Order: sequence, then C-alpha cells, then structure tokens
Amino acid sequence: MTYKGHKGYMPMVGHLAENGLVVGDEFREGNESPVSRNLEFLKSCERQMPKGKKIKAFRADSAAYQGKVINYCHEKGIAYAIGGDLDEAVKKAISTIKADEWTSYKNGFISETVHCMNKTKKAFRLIVIRRPFQGNLFINEEYRYTLIVTNRHESAEEVVKWYNQRGECSENRIKDLKIGFGMERMPCGEFKANAVFFRIGILAYNIGRLFVRSTLDESWHRHQVQTLRWKLYGTAGKIVFHGRCVYLKVSRKLQKLFARMRLRSWEFS
Repeated sequence: MTYKGHKGYMPMVGHLAENGLVVGDEFREGNESPVSRNLEFLKSCERQMPKGKKIKAFRADSAAYQGKVINYCHEKGIAYAIGGDLDEAVKKAISTIKADEWTSYKNGFISETVHCMNKTKKAFRLIVIRRPFQGNLFINEEYRYTLIVTNRHESAEEVVKWYNQRGECSENRIKDLKIGFGMERMPCGEFKANAVFFRIGILAYNIGRLFVRSTLDESWHRHQVQTLRWKLYGTAGKIVFHGRCVYLKVSRKLQKLFARMRLRSWEFS
C-alpha cells in the first residue's frame, strides 16, 4: 500500500548528484522489500557510468544499511553516508557516548562513536543526532535519534549536511520524475508493461535534463519540468515563412534566450 492508501509499485532509482541524471533504475513490485538487492543495484549503477568515470561517493537511506553494502564501499574506496537503524547494538553504542561529548546542533544535539556490524569487515563512524521527544501513554521515549553511518573524514556536521543534500539531488528528482513526467500512475495492471512505461519515463526525464544542462544557463538547472513548461516550453511564438527562410517569432525579451538555445543545440549535435 502507498502513503495514499492504494496499491502501487516500488521502483528504485539512482541519481548522479552533479547533473541530476538517472544512472540506474529498477522497476519493482510494491510488496518487495526496500532492502533487497541494494548492493546489486549499486553495482548496476557503476556499470552504467561512462568510460573513464566511476562512482566515488554513495549516499542512501536506511534501506542500504547492510554489511555487504558497507564492505563493498570500503573495498572500492567509495565514500559513503547511509542512514542507520536504531537496533539494540546501536542503542548500546549510543549509551557509551559521554554527556560532555554531545554538542548543540540545531534543535538537538550531535555526537559520534565507532561502530561495526556482525557482517562488516571494518568499523565505521556512527553519527548520532539526538532530539528531545515528548512521549505519550504508548510511547515512553525521552529522545528521538537520527543515525548516519559513514567513512567520510569531515566533521559530523559536514557529513550530515552532505547526507541531507540527497533531498535535492535525489528526492526532489524522484518527485520531478513521478509528477512531472507522468509516472505517478501506471497505465495498466501488467507488471512488464508498466516496467516498459517506467523505463520510457526515465529516458524522457534524462533527455529533458540533458537538454536543460546543454542549452540553458545554470540558473535554469534547478528547475523541475513543471516550471520549465510554463517558463519556457509554453512560450507563445509564431512560425513565419519569408524569403525562402523559416523564422520563429517570439517576444523580444526572449529573443536572446532562444537564439542561445538554438546555438548550443547545434554545438551539442
């Protein structure tokens, strides 16, 4: 069941933070666990990289909090920041943090310790954000914790900032793909047909991102497709045939923009 209370699918999507392009996708049934085949998906994304390029950093939510994923990142020299699970071992590790080792952080406190899992070959940093929590009759908790496991060398605050950037680099891109490119609803009840439809949506999204980054200035790069539609694609214009030439007439204030787009498109091709 989805958050809106109806049945849905659970595709997995991997984005390149530098340009927002989808480097890997896998259409999945809605009842498939988010923790399944995370390492295989990471390897698939690596295989999709252009020749001479490789993945140097990886960030994901707690679905990727797995020993084999962490081991692989250590072996390949991939810097990672992954959301952690508050299991009994983690609770025990947090309890070893002394009171004077917590520092103020936004509306709570932040600290870190060293931790390892049963199946990990090396220990890693466990960054902990602690915020006060008002319990109730059924939940008797004094604090709520946000956990990030990482092998990065920056300060805890900088690691959290980098980890949270996935909100723009991934979560908002998923929103753009889902709503902006019509992936919110699948066309039928056949899994394979819907998988093809989803892949077409991925291709359309990537072509759209490629067009924006290749032909428009950097100020346009953060726009989602809905914004591009009303600011650019929906621009009023008129095609005129005159003197054996074809002209596109647009508003004078948009003339330079369209001329630059045309030139950059020609250069790219």
